[in-house]
Amino acid sequence: MTSIWVDYLDREFLDTTFKDWVNSRLVNGLTSNPAIFSNALKKDVYKGEIEKLKKEGKNSKEIYEELAVRDIQKACDILEPLYDEGDDGFASIEVDPRLINDAKGTIDEALRLYDKIERDNVMIKIPANEAGYKAMEELAKRGININATLVFSPNQAMKSLEAISKGGRRIEGVISVFVSRFDRKLNNQLAMQNLAKDRVGFFNAIKIYNQIEEAGYSNIRTLFASTGVKQDYLNKDYYVENLYLPHSVLTLPLDVIEEIKNKELNESFHFQTKHIDAFFSFLTPAGINMQKVYQELFDEGVEAFEKAFEDMLNSIK
Repeated sequence: MTSIWVDYLDREFLDTTFKDWVNSRLVNGLTSNPAIFSNALKKDVYKGEIEKLKKEGKNSKEIYEELAVRDIQKACDILEPLYDEGDDGFASIEVDPRLINDAKGTIDEALRLYDKIERDNVMIKIPANEAGYKAMEELAKRGININATLVFSPNQAMKSLEAISKGGRRIEGVISVFVSRFDRKLNNQLAMQNLAKDRVGFFNAIKIYNQIEEAGYSNIRTLFASTGVKQDYLNKDYYVENLYLPHSVLTLPLDVIEEIKNKELNESFHFQTKHIDAFFSFLTPAGINMQKVYQELFDEGVEAFEKAFEDMLNSIK
């Protein structure tokens, strides 16, 4: 089975469109991140609550956390019937991205969020780096569902898998492999070398998917993230067409869900790792060092989330 989760959240959306999509089984989960909350909290629907919390003496981080917890609780409650049926029903919230290299801080914040949300169907998002792997392992051992995020490389995915697996079969885990950012970064360089564009993202994702599937954990899946299309010449559902694979999750922005909601989705062609490696063998002669690309994309992702988080906190002040 392939799951579709929505990569978006705001209060009005949860009360309207999201409920409809869940009830119709168009989507069966939700993911959020600092950039999503940064955009959401600019909306008028939050202004009254923000002012009330300010008067109570709460600082920007406390106000954000209060509102984020309420929204994730609402999402979890809407998804609960699906969760009870074993049809996913998870909602994800990310820890403060500024804790990126602080394992203890990440664990403490994750536990605080988990205790505040008080929902079995919440997933805590943890970035996939050395501090994050330690946090994933500790949280998994405590029975908390994990969404490993900002995964670009097979190495990150395998270390996340190892950490999440320490929770045994009692938890659910997803490993969020970012896709479209590869193509936006590399397309011009590929075109100059007469190599196919818009392939590296989903080839890399399928390679990681193959490794995760070979590990054989029924409760840990690949989640394909960063699936919005920026190139005008591609269909909005380009990455869905190429990554609709069994035992995986596609988390999609609103415009992609609108594109697919009346379509019958078919399983994508399943590329074997050897075919993907054959394509990747042309990248080094073209001047593309994938290890360097993995690190750059991770650093860029962390920087973008930190900036979104800081901007959000400043806008609340």
